[in-house]
Amino acid sequence: MSGTRINVGKTGLVLGLSLSAWHLGWSILVALSWAQPFIDFVFWMHFIKPVLVVEAFDFGRAAILLVVTGAFGLAIGSIFASIWNAFHEE
Repeated sequence: MSGTRINVGKTGLVLGLSLSAWHLGWSILVALSWAQPFIDFVFWMHFIKPVLVVEAFDFGRAAILLVVTGAFGLAIGSIFASIWNAFHEE
């Protein structure tokens, strides 16, 4: 099967940065104390009674969140691109 190959490194980087950016947004909501009303609204929209409580912002935990989600996205994106390339060899 021939087709377009995907750059493994760039794909992993894009997904890793995207996931980190998403979680940076969440961390900012927590830091501004807007996360609890936001998550309550999201649950309410989905017909779920909110039972989770957002804790106070902690810079160290936010940094860990960004690093872990970035690394996870890098790995998943790279794996996806590798599998894609295996099925689209020229």
